[in-house]
Amino acid sequence: MTDGQADETGSTLPRRQLGRYLREAREGAGFTLERAASLMEWHKSTLSRLERGSTDRVRTRDVSGLCEIYGLNEERTAVATGLAEQTPAKSWWHTYGDLIPAWFNLYVGLEAGAEALATYQPLLIPGLLQTPDYTRAIDRLYFTNDSEEELERRIQVRAQRQRLLTRSRQPTRASFVLHEAVLRTVVGNRRVMAAQSRHIADMCALENVEIRILPFHTGLPLGAALPPFTILDFAQDVRGKLTEPPIVYCENYTGSAYLEGRVDVLKFREAFALLRRASPDARPSRDLMRQIAREFDCER
Repeated sequence: MTDGQADETGSTLPRRQLGRYLREAREGAGFTLERAASLMEWHKSTLSRLERGSTDRVRTRDVSGLCEIYGLNEERTAVATGLAEQTPAKSWWHTYGDLIPAWFNLYVGLEAGAEALATYQPLLIPGLLQTPDYTRAIDRLYFTNDSEEELERRIQVRAQRQRLLTRSRQPTRASFVLHEAVLRTVVGNRRVMAAQSRHIADMCALENVEIRILPFHTGLPLGAALPPFTILDFAQDVRGKLTEPPIVYCENYTGSAYLEGRVDVLKFREAFALLRRASPDARPSRDLMRQIAREFDCER
């Protein structure tokens, strides 16, 4: 699959997300495409284009009207109208708690639909590789107002996401490059980190998962520090066209950037390839994980 193919889709991420969201709301309410379009006094092709994310113009009042027809509550309507108001650009910045409520996690939906993931993480264990104890230690610090029950629900969500890698039918292909600092930064305590390092080493046994560790001694392979990022690739349909164009996801403390531009995707692919080449292959990387686990055991 090529980045050129991705550009042919012509729709932006907010519009595609809005279309998927409205389609799921319509189906959940039990409306056919024809019935919903009739209630809006539209031709069904108009609603079909909106649900595919391929319409040239999205009006907030139309989206609000659909939400009313589908019986969506105020909170869910806010998601739809927030998506409708996003700037139709190839690069999209989503700030938590802005137009779209923070609880609506756009990335999780994209991750679930991806065929392949390539993740670089210089700071934290990626969510797909975290143990429950590691997740609990991180989230307790970040979500300071959460109750213990809410924290446990977050752990369950993380565990559900992780099934992408371990399911028996068509598991997601995933390649990870983790900086050595990720494994040596103590989250929770040394016991948590020892178990976490062993868990990552065990994940290397999966045929669809590759994990490499970028050692300290490699310095900065690109001559600059890179943020955490994930490249998401999607499957092709029966006609050989991408179901979604490739997306680069970058996250920081206050929001997330979704990059779809051909040049952006290509630059991050090149960066990931260089980081991967600079890292020892899977076996010595796994040996380093187990060595670090033993070191944490000895320090307890």
